[in-house]
Amino acid sequence: MKKMVFVSIFGSVLLLSAGQDLQAQKRQVGATKTGFAAPMYAEVPLGATKPKAWLLHQLQIMRDGTTGHLDEVYGKVKRDNGWLGGQGDGWEETPYWLDGATPLAYLLDDKDLQAKVLRYINWTLDHQRPSGYFGPVTKWERETGKQLSVDNCDKGEDWWPKMIMLKVLQQYYTATNDARVIPFMTNYFAYQLKTLQNCPVGKWTDWSKARGADNILVAQWLYGITKDKALLQLCDVLQAQSFTWSKWLGNRDWVINAAAYQNGKDWMTRHGVNVAMGIKDPAVQFQRTGDKTYLQDLQTGFNDLMTLHGMPYGMFSADEDLHGNAPTQGTELCAIVEAMFSLEQIIGITGDTRYMDALERMTFNALPTQTTDDYNNKQYFQIANQVHIKRGVFAFSLPFEREMNNVLGMRSGYTCCLANMHQGWTKFSSHLWYATPGKGLAALQFGPSQTTARLGASNTEVTINEITDYPFSDVVDFMLSAKKDVAFPLHVRIPGWCKEAVLTLNGQPFRTEKGGQVAVISRTWKNGDRLTLKLPMEVRTSNWGGNARAVERGPLVYALKLDEQWEKGTDEREGDYFSVYPKEDWNYGLVKTVVEKPETAVQVNVVKPVTDSFIWNLAHAPIELKVAVKKIPDWKVVNDIAPQPVTARDGLYMGKVDGKTEEAILVPYGCTKVRIVAFPVVK
Repeated sequence: MKKMVFVSIFGSVLLLSAGQDLQAQKRQVGATKTGFAAPMYAEVPLGATKPKAWLLHQLQIMRDGTTGHLDEVYGKVKRDNGWLGGQGDGWEETPYWLDGATPLAYLLDDKDLQAKVLRYINWTLDHQRPSGYFGPVTKWERETGKQLSVDNCDKGEDWWPKMIMLKVLQQYYTATNDARVIPFMTNYFAYQLKTLQNCPVGKWTDWSKARGADNILVAQWLYGITKDKALLQLCDVLQAQSFTWSKWLGNRDWVINAAAYQNGKDWMTRHGVNVAMGIKDPAVQFQRTGDKTYLQDLQTGFNDLMTLHGMPYGMFSADEDLHGNAPTQGTELCAIVEAMFSLEQIIGITGDTRYMDALERMTFNALPTQTTDDYNNKQYFQIANQVHIKRGVFAFSLPFEREMNNVLGMRSGYTCCLANMHQGWTKFSSHLWYATPGKGLAALQFGPSQTTARLGASNTEVTINEITDYPFSDVVDFMLSAKKDVAFPLHVRIPGWCKEAVLTLNGQPFRTEKGGQVAVISRTWKNGDRLTLKLPMEVRTSNWGGNARAVERGPLVYALKLDEQWEKGTDEREGDYFSVYPKEDWNYGLVKTVVEKPETAVQVNVVKPVTDSFIWNLAHAPIELKVAVKKIPDWKVVNDIAPQPVTARDGLYMGKVDGKTEEAILVPYGCTKVRIVAFPVVK
């Protein structure tokens, strides 16, 4: 017998079959006095989409690595954990891990992993205080034997870790329809509303003030189910007490100051992970109010952020602060996965293709390179032009006296990333498909997957198999199975980098669509229909910090292929780690014809197939680009980095360049560990 799930989509509570069935009903924006706006696209229940092929393998690697076993290999989660009633860690790292391990357990339908995460989820749900407060047993409660109430909220602990656990419970509910979750959240949010005046968001730390939008996001999700207006009142209070991200993103002074200053003043406002979480704030506030000013603030702020601090791999510098756009700056892994989650929420609320493109670029370039093949080691900071991975200070704004921020280790740098990195691939996999108005589906990100839903006015069960080697291939096939004909809209994103996409239906020409939009195909679909999307991937170049140029094709950025030398080391405090060095020269500039005429000057070679056992590394890189380069003898490592050579306004490096033109191989950035991606240009 199928489990039944109640979820809120477009303001209606609908009966769904867990992980399989999906309906969507449109409701008008601003239909209530509150101005609460329906999302443009609604999230599907966890488990409704199943990853396939290489994407499934990526998740299986995670299950077999730290995502599936962090509670066995990492002391904070393993020993006397506060989220199991113990006196150990009750801060953010256990909820962080669950925020990735829980969706992984249900995406893979892995009973063993489900049993692991349920230990923590069950303890949390079963130990809510009568007042509505939840979380680890506090020091005061242990000492007095009493439980926290509204009257003694000051004896509680920071709001922030609970915000993460709320996200865990939200995902868990959409996968299982556990009847405990809705009253649990209702009681907790009532407790918050009663106590925030005396125990405000920032009472214990600024982390909660910086990340209040995560709290609001779940409260607004619950409002979509219960229609309890007290939840909107709570969200107003939370917004008033939290960082003013929407205002900062819209007025530009904040991002300019972040580019100019690296001192200790207001550093929490430019902390990269806080920013990654904060960029969803305008969309979240728009959802509650219907005020489109928030969307303009988001557009202005995101554009400014990526202009002043953006990197070729689609993410902004965050080492830990925002740190400009020089390709020698770092980016924290936590910031990447949190920015991805923010974009997934922004996409659903706004339906804006710019953020869909941004999520794709970040996922397929920034995310894969920062972990080892077995998903057991990670870099705290990655660098765009990363000529070696080693111990050192580098050019980071948080250098660490232990000099472990750049190496690949399980516990190197801060361990927040060890706990938090798991949500990147899992949440991307669960956001490949969204629900649409008109009881349809939307493919807003591409990856091999299968989704099953009840669609159209007839609520007919439809399965769509998405067959593709994307992002390496330019073809995406959607194969439909249904017991009877059914009319519903299918929305398909056409990426902004694609000039013109070609759609064929059952092998016959259907239509073409310009890039930078969502194509809507409303028709009566039949069993066996095959819709094929072809996205021609032209080679192009882009301009980055220091007048450097990157070579791109489709959603992927390409970097210099360098044979790697791996060396294992051990740190007394942080354990085993790896350093990586190039075995060959890296100091090359692109010959200017590559920039002037990339479509003819760059040779594209498919060198191997994308198999179901694909791994993001050099050995599996399926596409190579051949480009003309010349060596720059004076481009050398200084203080562990390769400072960007100065160029003239026309983009050319004017220093000494070898006269010999050589041929270099570029591979997808996500398959590299050491590389050059932001190249000087030479004659």
